[in-house]
Amino acid sequence: MSEPASASRPTALRAIHEKAGASLVDFAGWLMPLRYGSETAEHKAVREAAGLFDLSHMGEIRLTGPDAGRALDHALVGHLSQVKPGKARYTMITDADGGVLDDLIVYRLGEEEYLVVANAANADVVSAALAERAAGFDVEVADESAEYSLIAIQGPRAVEILAPLTDADLDSIRYYAGYEHTVAGVPALLARTGYTGEDGFEIFVKPADRAVGVWEALIAAGADRGLVPAGLSARDTLRLEAGMPLYGQELSTDLTPFDAGLGRVVKFDKEGDFVGRAALEEAARTARPRRLIGLVARGRRPLRRGQDVLRDGAVVGTITSGAPSPTLGSPIAMAYVDGELDTATGAFTVDVRGRGEDVDVVELPFYKRQA
Repeated sequence: MSEPASASRPTALRAIHEKAGASLVDFAGWLMPLRYGSETAEHKAVREAAGLFDLSHMGEIRLTGPDAGRALDHALVGHLSQVKPGKARYTMITDADGGVLDDLIVYRLGEEEYLVVANAANADVVSAALAERAAGFDVEVADESAEYSLIAIQGPRAVEILAPLTDADLDSIRYYAGYEHTVAGVPALLARTGYTGEDGFEIFVKPADRAVGVWEALIAAGADRGLVPAGLSARDTLRLEAGMPLYGQELSTDLTPFDAGLGRVVKFDKEGDFVGRAALEEAARTARPRRLIGLVARGRRPLRRGQDVLRDGAVVGTITSGAPSPTLGSPIAMAYVDGELDTATGAFTVDVRGRGEDVDVVELPFYKRQA
């Protein structure tokens, strides 16, 4: 992230963020709120009450037509034609060599209609790849990213804050489901998904400028319930605690879903071929050259991306994401290490500016909310 550039594209909520005192930065070509004050306070609010996020930089690509499901089965690693209307699926799009182009959430809106949500930095790549891979299928592919705003409300009090503002029975919307409803009188796709490890909802609003009223209504409804606006910094530490991968760090074209421990999203039992199938079948048969692990520091020195991981003094891997954990009270990190490494033995350290920081290897995620 860098300081705002004049070419950065603002979201429909820019004026609201500025009025709230947000620090705005360029992120994937968008002008986004990094923090409104203390990212630690924003992080804790999401864990203890609720946080409100502007995610309008994400990409939305709509597929419609009789072959929409089959086209996605060919284009992506998942079995999307099997998803029932109203449900969603986490999946990935890979290149022919099995490298991850992006991780996605796909919502099935109807029998012949899907909405693919891509990461901001990859939206153009995903849209172009879907259009190319849909050739020969009876389907239309439309990049509608410019038409949407996306708001997320996340945290244990999300339901009670949102409930008075929507016509939806929130208890009937299960995790990874999304339906057309209204929020603050505005038509929206209301989905029970998120990127924080907490319960919550993502609200897709079209046209984009109608999100202003939705945001203001949610802030007012949550004023006495601990709701705060939260920026990209808090979102990153929240997703790290929840062990969720970030494209460009835990996922890239140099890595397959199996490297990231997410081979379960690859569905070899669906009919027909799909892009990357042969390479992914080979990846599934062979030992992983690397695997993703969690690290918790015993001291207080922060663990950061790019630092070497050592066992008994020898370099065995590299940190991909690291930060102090407001919930655990210790620095944490995810790292790729040698796939054949026995992490149950040996002394692990991280090279922090030339000095070894003792760490413990732990199972991911670092944090899991109580049901």
